[in-house]
Amino acid sequence: MGRWHDGHGTLVVHGGGGGVKAVPLEIAASYRARTRGLLGRDGLDGAILLSPANGIHTFRMRMAIDVAYLDRRLKVIAVRTMRPGRLGLPRLRSRHVLEAEAGAMAGWGVEAGARVSVNVEEGRAG
Repeated sequence: MGRWHDGHGTLVVHGGGGGVKAVPLEIAASYRARTRGLLGRDGLDGAILLSPANGIHTFRMRMAIDVAYLDRRLKVIAVRTMRPGRLGLPRLRSRHVLEAEAGAMAGWGVEAGARVSVNVEEGRAG
């Protein structure tokens, strides 16, 4: 699995309760994009992948979010829902963090033990 660049793609969820599901994805791989994340947004169509990352916060966010911690092979370690103004504890094995609007991940089958993959638009994988 190479290093990603900022951009868009599709998150494919394998396993979990929903079989295989494809979700629109934003990729935040640069320091600037990861720092900005979902700050100041009122919603999100799909999910955003922060990479590399092992923890997040929801300070200055306007909405509650689902957070999935992923290991280096994109296996879901844990999923948490966080309200605005919270600090999530870093997960030592986490290499990537997936964020979406609260409640979305359950519908996609993103749960501990599920695997995801990332299809990058325009063939941009590093």
